Amino acid sequence: MEEHKRITSHDVARRAGVSRTTVSLVLNNKSEVSQISTKTVQRVMRAAQDLGYVPNAAAQALVSKRAGVLGLILSRNHHQITSDMFLTQVVDGLMQVAHQNNMRVLLDVVEDPGDQQSYQRLIHARQVDGILISGPREDDHALQTLMDIRFPTVLMGSLPGNNFYSVDVDNVLAARVATQHLIKLGHQRIACITNARPSFTAAADRLKGYRMALLANQLQADDRLERFGDFDPQSGYRAMQGLLTVQPRPTAVFVASDVVAFGAISAILQAGLRIPQDIAVVGFDDLPLSAFYQPHLTSIHLPIVDLALTGGETLIQLINGKKPDQKNILLNTHLVIRESCGAHLPGAPG
Repeated sequence: MEEHKRITSHDVARRAGVSRTTVSLVLNNKSEVSQISTKTVQRVMRAAQDLGYVPNAAAQALVSKRAGVLGLILSRNHHQITSDMFLTQVVDGLMQVAHQNNMRVLLDVVEDPGDQQSYQRLIHARQVDGILISGPREDDHALQTLMDIRFPTVLMGSLPGNNFYSVDVDNVLAARVATQHLIKLGHQRIACITNARPSFTAAADRLKGYRMALLANQLQADDRLERFGDFDPQSGYRAMQGLLTVQPRPTAVFVASDVVAFGAISAILQAGLRIPQDIAVVGFDDLPLSAFYQPHLTSIHLPIVDLALTGGETLIQLINGKKPDQKNILLNTHLVIRESCGAHLPGAPG
């Protein structure tokens, strides 16, 4: 059987009657392509299509010194990734940006924040052109390496006292709004389950917002009513079981993650209690499932896909050597009221 010859950019150039440089500019969508006539661009595209030309990705990377890949780094363990529906929306948003820029997404996990080589391995292997870090944490000491070498990096979240570009929401304010809503409904014994350990800045900020709302309403904070989640339903289930042993029992709980809240709700119902009549629940993220979960979960709407889109677009600018207009971008949140808080029950205030 005769072996088919691999089509090259030289074949496309000969077919279109242009130079190989022109073919490269057109097919790689370089900025210089604006100087090429529309008729020539169409001729090159038609020739490539007719010949079935597929650019060699490895060769492109060698020429451009780019991998054509955006790195998405998650500060989670593998078990948490399979449980956290938040992350699917992050991947969706970043993939949209990548595809618009003819790039791909590489997903990686940093389980050990003390691993100083975690990011360097990706960079030195030239696997990614830039990194978007979802859920940065204060004890991630390897981040300093990215700062020192000025590698294109964007945080989806925030860290105090650093110089990274970031995209986030005001977690303190959002948590205050959620807790204030429960106070408005008449609750005074309000518990809090965070989304993660306090080394994650989002978790620390949401706990801070909860405490600020209590203080603003002259309600005494009680350490026994605070528990730490861990990104998954199991942690919410365990945390809620512990809260149900506290006397007097809380009449409401703010859970700083819908995924963690699903576990908390399960613990409440298994204890024979009703939601919201016995314990009201407010979550955080407003995942698509929250509108269909039983009971329908009141939650702070977090624009997850938009966060990833904005973070990805900022990262693309850095990779291309451009300076983004904003250093730290904050997107808006709002409270979505459903059944779990009791606001829609007959006779409920608000």
